[in-house]
Amino acid sequence: MSKQFDLREIFDSWPYDPDDCVRLVRGADGREIMQVREPLGIEQYEVDGRPDGERPYGMESVLEHHLSRLAKARAEVESLKLSTEECAELFNEGVLYYYRYAHFFQLKDWARTARDTARNMRLFDFVHRHARREEDRMQLEQWRPYILRMNAIARAMIKLEAQQHDEAIAIARGAIEQLEALPLLEHETFQFERERSSVALREFVEQTMKTRPRGEAERLQEELQKAIKAEHFERAAQLRDRLRILRDAAAGK
Repeated sequence: MSKQFDLREIFDSWPYDPDDCVRLVRGADGREIMQVREPLGIEQYEVDGRPDGERPYGMESVLEHHLSRLAKARAEVESLKLSTEECAELFNEGVLYYYRYAHFFQLKDWARTARDTARNMRLFDFVHRHARREEDRMQLEQWRPYILRMNAIARAMIKLEAQQHDEAIAIARGAIEQLEALPLLEHETFQFERERSSVALREFVEQTMKTRPRGEAERLQEELQKAIKAEHFERAAQLRDRLRILRDAAAGK
C-alpha cells in the first residue's frame, strides 16, 4: 500500500460549521479561490472560468465549445442538434456552476452570483433551443423559475447596496413578470419553484418598499392624504400647492 496522507490536521484547523462553511482565499500563485468546508472534507472552486479549472475541448467550458460549433454551423448554413450525450455533458457542467453560485450567494457576492446564474441561463436557453430530443430540451426547464429568482435577487442586491432602491424594485418586478409569462409545465418541481420564487420576489419588493427613502413628493402626498382624512382642508390646500410646484419642476415647467 502506498503512503497516504492524513488530512485530519487540515480539517481540525477549520471545523465544520454549516452557517460559516465558505471562504475566499489566495492560492500559492496569488489567484483567488473558493473553499467550502463539508462535514467530511473540503471542496475547492476556481472563482473564474469553469469551477473545476478544467478546459474541455481546449475552451473555457463545454458550453463555449458548443457555442463555437453553433457559430460554425450557421456559417455553413447547417443546423446544430445536440445529442443526449452532449446534453448530459452540458447538464453536468451546469451543476458545477450551480454549486459555485449557491456558495457565492451565501457569501453575498452578488456580482459573481449574477454572473454565474446568467451563464447558466444561457445554458438553459441553448439546450432548450438545440437539443435533439424533447426530453433533453425540457430537462432544465423545471429549474428555470429558481434560476430566474437567484439572478434577479443578485442583481437587485447590487442596486440595493448602491442605495438604488427603485432600480432594485424594478428588477424584482421584472422577474415576477418573467415568471408569470413562463409556459406552464405539468411538473411538480417547476410548479413548486415558480410559486416559491414568486413569493420570494414579492416579499423582496415589499420589504424594499418599506425601507427605501421616501422622496419629497411621496412624503407630501402622504401628508395630504392624512390632512384630507382629518378634514384639515386649509392644510390640504397648502400641500396640494407644494405638490403642484414639485411636479411642475420635475416636468421642466
